[in-house]
Amino acid sequence: MTSPARPDRGAAWTVDDLPDLPDDGQDYEIFDGSLLVSPHADVFHGAVANRLRRLLDRQAPAGLLVGQDIGVSAKRSSYFVPDLFVAREEALDRGGPALDPADVLLVVEVVPPGNAGRDLVLKRHEYAVADIPTYWLVEPRKQSLTVLRNVGGVYREAAVVTGTEPWHSETPFPLELPLSEIF
Repeated sequence: MTSPARPDRGAAWTVDDLPDLPDDGQDYEIFDGSLLVSPHADVFHGAVANRLRRLLDRQAPAGLLVGQDIGVSAKRSSYFVPDLFVAREEALDRGGPALDPADVLLVVEVVPPGNAGRDLVLKRHEYAVADIPTYWLVEPRKQSLTVLRNVGGVYREAAVVTGTEPWHSETPFPLELPLSEIF
């Protein structure tokens, strides 16, 4: 097993270091210059994310893209890869190592049972400070969706969605979301 390539001793990790990391089944993110390593999500986690993506894709208007596997970086020393995002489509044409948060309208995290703190605390704070307007926390074990809206750099709970009735929202675009099609 090889170790990830490290920046010079004492130097912080940045998005520029990401291409040098091995393709070893781990997920790599960066928080404030520190490398965060997580095992790749399990099948159920991926199924929930993909079902939600299909629902959002069907309803997204032209000019907005529902995506996965692309990172968001507010600064060179922090980089997170949400399970899903909605961004302005032209942002993807610019290239680069990560999306600029100014182009991201929504980030979605499917909360894993073993590492919930990263999504519930760390990413919640970082996405809010980066001024991403909306953050969804999908909790498969609770079969719930928590909708957070950015108010002055802090997320405030706007809704907790459970049950069988479809949820309607105008943000990030007009949509109807039946949770029964996700879990």
